[in-house]
Amino acid sequence: MTTITPIRKAPDRPAEPGERDARVDLAACYRLIAHFGMDDLVYSHITARVPGARNRYLLNPYGLLYSEITASNLVKVDEDGNPVEPTDYPVNRPGFVVIHGAVHRARPDISCVLHCHAHAATAVSCLEEGLLPLTQGALQFHGRVAYHAYESMAFDDDQSARLVADLGDRQVMLMRNHGLLTAGRTVAEAFSLAYFLEEACRIQLEIMQSGGRAIPVPDEVGRRVADQYEKQVVPPEEREWPALLRLVDRIDPGFRD
Repeated sequence: MTTITPIRKAPDRPAEPGERDARVDLAACYRLIAHFGMDDLVYSHITARVPGARNRYLLNPYGLLYSEITASNLVKVDEDGNPVEPTDYPVNRPGFVVIHGAVHRARPDISCVLHCHAHAATAVSCLEEGLLPLTQGALQFHGRVAYHAYESMAFDDDQSARLVADLGDRQVMLMRNHGLLTAGRTVAEAFSLAYFLEEACRIQLEIMQSGGRAIPVPDEVGRRVADQYEKQVVPPEEREWPALLRLVDRIDPGFRD
């Protein structure tokens, strides 16, 4: 386990209501993205609102691997990406402001924004047809995937308005030639959406590589299955998350520190 030695210790302060749980869940999410091979070294972000605080968000310290993220080293920033508490780590402000901050501001219903460059989803984002209705897993997203055309690296604030407009009220986006974005009402939901989107994209690529003729699912069946996913009594992310936390604990319980 990698040990990060702080330059200075931030002063002790009482956690805001729910912040500790949010930190643990977000740190776990970073560890899970790394565990399932969906990370990109120290780049990209997963951000979460701080419960009970206005315009305060948590994100990864810029320069740490996802496998090094812990509940305590997450950085708290304002809506402009500026740290609001002492921290020993830098913040990738453009990455937060252009993508994450924009979605958080436009979508008060969303608590977590996950953006990564997972291999299969990035590959499918480069295909003109995008995600195809070929498997039951893909049908979870039938009619629910937004697309945003590639413009540049996330340095241009002007891109934010177009990205938010393309996302609309959806929770899943393929950013063309770039990667995926999921917007969850919880950290667990954002991870679940990203994991199953990546899995659907991976299987689609394997089907395409097989050289066989794929059997598309009729649109009306796709709509029915997507509705079935949404109407489950226990949302998948609520059923999965405790098991995933146990997985992260087995790998390295230090993420809770």
